[in-house]
Amino acid sequence: MSEVLKAPLVVEFPFTRSLGPVQSAFLTGLRERVVLGVRTSDGRTLVPPVEYDPVTADELHDLAEVAPTGTVTTWAWNHAPRRGQPLTTPFAWVLVRLDGADTALLHALDAPGPDAVRTGMRVRIRWAPERTGAVTDIACFEPYDGGPAPLTGRTDGHADPVTGIVATARLDYTYSPGRAQSAYIAGLADRRTLGERCPSCRKVYVPPRGACPTCGVPTAEQVEVGPRGTVTTFCIVNIKAKNLDIEVPYVYAHIALDGAGLALHGRIGGIPYDQVRMGLRVEPVWTQDARYPDHYRPTGEPDAEYDTYKELL
Repeated sequence: MSEVLKAPLVVEFPFTRSLGPVQSAFLTGLRERVVLGVRTSDGRTLVPPVEYDPVTADELHDLAEVAPTGTVTTWAWNHAPRRGQPLTTPFAWVLVRLDGADTALLHALDAPGPDAVRTGMRVRIRWAPERTGAVTDIACFEPYDGGPAPLTGRTDGHADPVTGIVATARLDYTYSPGRAQSAYIAGLADRRTLGERCPSCRKVYVPPRGACPTCGVPTAEQVEVGPRGTVTTFCIVNIKAKNLDIEVPYVYAHIALDGAGLALHGRIGGIPYDQVRMGLRVEPVWTQDARYPDHYRPTGEPDAEYDTYKELL
């Protein structure tokens, strides 16, 4: 059996979000070193502020300043900070009820060790040297022995309010494709496309999954398919992807390789994007030392009849 592969994998997506008036005021205030909460109809002050009362569902808009000092309500020690966390040295995650607030704010506390942290300790905000209107404008909290800090008296009127943020969702993990897909990847290194046939329904899965999702039985019989195939359906991409050096517009298609029981996806090249069509016969194009086809191009054969690939749409 071929070696089972594994490799680090990163999935990342920058999510752009517009802000309503409450969140806009909160983040704009942080940029100006002012912490704002929102007051509910029963007099509670919520920090971080929300746009609707979590108890009554009433819309909230009455902003109230709170102090940059507060009290730790609970905490947990982080002995090994990870990428993107507020501090690069060990720190405590803390819930801090700022003076004047009725709810707690989650952030990092810069402390020399867990013995220096306790519930009820006093802390204050350490502001980031450069602030842009984000929760990271609070660099962290630090121990503090005094009482409530004075307020600035500012709840609105900041110039150039923050109206949107970009939050990057990222997942780092180690992926192992398993026995079937490891053999598939090894075959691609030799410019061969290997699927596996279900012993029950006889469908050939490419890439192989190790089991037939329809019949629920293991698949072990390897079948080489392609290299040519048929475009079953496609889309025209008009938005350029980050870190992808392909000029738009281009075509991404589902391609049913000859002998395969379902279509895989690939980019279509060697033809104007507006001439790609269902039934187009294509073949892979490999670049030097590539482990998978760079794209597929037309073979020059007549288009496939619809009845030959309609079950693979």
